Amino acid sequence: MKLAFIGTYPPQKCGIGTFTGNLINAIAENFGYKNLAPNLYVIAVSDSEQNYNYPPEVSFVVNQNNQKDYISAAKFINYNKADVCVLQHEFGIFGGESGIYILSLINRIDIPLIVTFHTVLKEPTHVQKMIVRELSRKAQKVVVMSRKAVKFLLEIYEIPESRIEIIEHGVPVSKILHRDTVREKFNFSNKTALFTFGLLSRNKGIETVIKALPRVVEKHDNLLYVVLGNTHPKVLSKYGEEYREYLLRLVKDYNLENHVYFYKNFVPEEHLIEYLYATDIYITPYLNEAQITSGTLSYAIGTGTAVISTPYWHAQELLAGGRGILFDFKNHTQLGNILLDLLDNRAKIEQLREAAFEYGQKITWPKIGARYIKTAKGAAADYSYVPVEKKTTLDPYLLPDFTLAHVKRMTDDTGIVQHAKFGIPNLKEGYCLDDNSRALLMTTMAYRANKTQEPLDLMPVYLSFIHYMQNDDGLFKNFLSFNRMFIDDIGSEDCFGRTMWALGYLLCYSPNDSYHRTALYIFQKSLPAVNSLKYSRGIANTIIGMTYYLKQYPSEIKTKETARVMTEKLLSMYTGTSKNGWNWFENIITYDNAVLPLALFHSAELFNDRRYLDAAVSAAKFLESVTMVSGYLRPVGSNGWYPRNGKCAEYAQQAVDVMGMTLLFSKAYEMTKEKKYLDSMFTSFMWYLGKNSLNLPVYDFETGGCNDGIEDHGLNQNQGAESTLSYLISHLTLLNAFELEYEYEK
Repeated sequence: MKLAFIGTYPPQKCGIGTFTGNLINAIAENFGYKNLAPNLYVIAVSDSEQNYNYPPEVSFVVNQNNQKDYISAAKFINYNKADVCVLQHEFGIFGGESGIYILSLINRIDIPLIVTFHTVLKEPTHVQKMIVRELSRKAQKVVVMSRKAVKFLLEIYEIPESRIEIIEHGVPVSKILHRDTVREKFNFSNKTALFTFGLLSRNKGIETVIKALPRVVEKHDNLLYVVLGNTHPKVLSKYGEEYREYLLRLVKDYNLENHVYFYKNFVPEEHLIEYLYATDIYITPYLNEAQITSGTLSYAIGTGTAVISTPYWHAQELLAGGRGILFDFKNHTQLGNILLDLLDNRAKIEQLREAAFEYGQKITWPKIGARYIKTAKGAAADYSYVPVEKKTTLDPYLLPDFTLAHVKRMTDDTGIVQHAKFGIPNLKEGYCLDDNSRALLMTTMAYRANKTQEPLDLMPVYLSFIHYMQNDDGLFKNFLSFNRMFIDDIGSEDCFGRTMWALGYLLCYSPNDSYHRTALYIFQKSLPAVNSLKYSRGIANTIIGMTYYLKQYPSEIKTKETARVMTEKLLSMYTGTSKNGWNWFENIITYDNAVLPLALFHSAELFNDRRYLDAAVSAAKFLESVTMVSGYLRPVGSNGWYPRNGKCAEYAQQAVDVMGMTLLFSKAYEMTKEKKYLDSMFTSFMWYLGKNSLNLPVYDFETGGCNDGIEDHGLNQNQGAESTLSYLISHLTLLNAFELEYEYEK
């Protein structure tokens, strides 16, 4: 039998990866395979910024945050065939919101699927619930490791019971180890050893054990509590070693320096098992019940270790029947009493060990592997492939790889340079707020999509520039020379609005508290100036920024009232000129046009006001009729614009208008769920790649920049900030739309 596995994989230091490796080896043992490949092969999901030396069975590597890799992986699986695909699912190991990128893979494979859910949430977000339901819909079987998980799948996610199977977390086959020998190896011979292992984070509750120890060590002064494990990578990237340092201070405060040892390491499985054999009592003091599976707890039971735990869901099941002792969350007094009772009555520890060991023999990896083989055979027998017809023209495979190369080339420690001479920064032209605000919006979108360090490092440059350009009254200067001299006193309303949009978006999707607080300070300082806005595009951009802000701060009544006033002002512009087939806000269509109906879509969402939605749909339809010709986008040219009753200028097409159309159609789909808007969005984007008046790509595949537009004589080959940022924002908008593929391709 040939099986394909999807998940993280060793040498990546990850619990899911360890599980996947153990499962594959257990299945190989059952089949008698001497080598894993080619009968058992792995699609490894890798950290975006790590390169691993994978073993031969890893046939394809998916960069966690690269959407195209998931589609390529599906093609690889379909080409190489297998009888069944086995997916290990955990929200955090896949890219996109809550790991939504995995759907683009599983919806493209044409072989039976088994999904193992390592996490089943009691209170999922809308996206998390949707992902679980979509995976379960596609799968022949879903595997969970506890009865509680089955209950959740039935009651919360409404998964058919016939599709669900319980297969417990496997444990290594117990080796014959002399306990005294391994205790001597770890210098435990004359000590009472307590043990906790796993990736450190605040929900682990290690402080509960530390607070319980002072009373215990008074009576058992040979006690040593070993905490083994690195800090969780995501915690480390956001908070550093804050939690570990807190625990170290706590140890010092309780005078436990001789009784608590932090071993900061990720140890091999064999080493871990030796620790479990050597320890007297294993403790999992997690802070809440929401853990449906614990591999660390399973391993402790498998090695016959005496276990004390808080009553999280998996512990309640696995430690039932006298296999362990539970204590209440955060109750260090109760834990101290249990420890004293066990250490004063060693026979009770032996009883726990015997009960745990007996149960552990039922869930060894070879037995778990046999269960998966049986499930896989059943899935293969029940499967029949049904081709799925594609519902839209969207094709993520046509997108170039996302790169910030040109943006980095254009950015120095002041900000992003406004213009370029061909592919290099034109320093003579200096900087402008418009582009630095667009750059902040783009990098926030990029970090939200890809979670890489690169955009995160650029964001403070642009945010700092915005702060520098803000006046005391909340308005902004726009232009700054290369030698950092202000060129104007007050910028246009357009640049004000674009800045409010970027700040509002950052406040809605802040990657950290520092950036959030800075953006909030600037945004709130500018809010009083909003009421003085007069012109359509400044108003529209500002409305969009306020709607994002209000998603984060929905109780800000005054800001919401201001957003309503601005929307009414924009709507009155539309109704004042929209007549006789000219469904527009002004008597001339000029530049950055799509932002006007886009703002009304955002307000329709915020206020649930049908007037705004109807006007947005009507204006979007009119703009599309003007700019979509012969199957491609032709933005209104800036060498004449499009006056009412006049002729539409064809050339001096600008990338910023294409960005607007891409964003407009994306939002239109979001608000109406009409798939035609997705086709229009993709057609708009393809302007950058050559589906335009010249049949030439405006995007430069070599530099990662975007040419400044289409002229009557050809391309404007300068690759300034506005055009490049417009392309990148459009690219990211498509990536975000691809996350909804499960919805629009049904």
